[in-house]
Amino acid sequence: MALAVVIFLLVIGSIIFHFASPWWFTDIAADWGSIDFTINVTFWVTGIVFIATNLFLAYCVWKFRQKDGHKAVYEPENTKLEVGLSAFTTVGVIAMLAPGLFVWASFVNVPEEAGQIEVLASQWQWQYRYPGADGQLGTADVQLVSIDNPFGVNPEDPNGQDDVVVNDPVLHLPMGQPVQALLRSHDVLHNFTVAQFRVKMDLVPGLVSYLWFEPTREGTFDVLCEELCGIGHFIMRGAVVVEPQEEFDAWLATQPTFAETQAQSAPNVAAGQAAYAACASCHGQNGEGNQALNAPKLAGQQAWYVERQLNYFKQGVRGGEGDAEGAQMVAFANMLADDQAVRNVAAYIETLTDTPAEPTIMGDVDNGYDIYDRNCAACHLDDGAGTWYTDAPKLAGMSDWYFVTQIQKFRDGIRGLHPEDDYGEQMVSMATAMSGLEEIQDVAAYINTMR
Repeated sequence: MALAVVIFLLVIGSIIFHFASPWWFTDIAADWGSIDFTINVTFWVTGIVFIATNLFLAYCVWKFRQKDGHKAVYEPENTKLEVGLSAFTTVGVIAMLAPGLFVWASFVNVPEEAGQIEVLASQWQWQYRYPGADGQLGTADVQLVSIDNPFGVNPEDPNGQDDVVVNDPVLHLPMGQPVQALLRSHDVLHNFTVAQFRVKMDLVPGLVSYLWFEPTREGTFDVLCEELCGIGHFIMRGAVVVEPQEEFDAWLATQPTFAETQAQSAPNVAAGQAAYAACASCHGQNGEGNQALNAPKLAGQQAWYVERQLNYFKQGVRGGEGDAEGAQMVAFANMLADDQAVRNVAAYIETLTDTPAEPTIMGDVDNGYDIYDRNCAACHLDDGAGTWYTDAPKLAGMSDWYFVTQIQKFRDGIRGLHPEDDYGEQMVSMATAMSGLEEIQDVAAYINTMR
């Protein structure tokens, strides 16, 4: 008898939790209300079956409980019951599957008026490509991917020259315009998901998959990867901004085309050397760094990373409140008049002789290895060389004290929380792999072994 009561109460509790639960659909922001309808039908069908089955079970436990003098009846077959259950199950399965078939037919048939964009996924970031004035996306291939051509656009395809390339995790879309998203992955399985749009699809290496939707509500929504794609899966975040057509057009006009990214003039190393004179007062003539002046070693660091950080200082992304040392760099970075001047200095720094910095940090090397191998190596590589592909700078042979101070700043929210610091935001999460100063020093001590 008690078991029957418990089963009955579980059914009642489940119903109450379902309707009172705060975990429900996000507000829809696309024209895929049919998907919500399909899911609701599934909830109703499975919910009715859940309630009926468990209430029947409770009834049987109570009705056929053990009684003195009662003997069970052996009935191996019951044609009427079997036919009834088969018919009931068939109706339920059809009710769940039929709406989905109609929705799938709409999903795979993209409206003719839909525009196209490309969504590119790689560990662990999102990038986007829009067709240019010709309305056509050029061909692309992963074998063409390089630091100067991260999208792998075919330079021989004339349709790709005016493609607008957005090397940023924020996707902009005009409100009320259907769009087909062509999905590519450069490395492993990813999944493009915006909860408010309801549709989602895997990005498969070597294939171009797609989905389509029509944004119906302005706003900013999270882009998520819902396919486990490696250790940095949880930090693979982006955003989609749905805005009026005129605002979208104005934003798109500020983005570079593929041809423009390939036409940048080569950096002037001699000019960079002249501009570096101001940097040498702290960082040293040979970029060796000076801990007393809070100036890290620069020699050996990749040009793309130096360039990005200088621009961050110029734009206010770094050197804000709480970052006293970074604030010193703001004035120096602003001495570089434009992007070309920044590129010149970064190119010159890359030519400096890379003599590994002398270790200043002691720690448990074995523990440092365990932490680094589990968390850092996926981006910064096993040998600490870093790579542009994962936006990870070189660590081996660089200033260990600077590594410690920066990890602390990521952990303390001093660095990496600016809305424009997409890659710093990832480091804020990854820095928590080290529980405190002692473990940060352990990792620094291990990195010193890579000299």
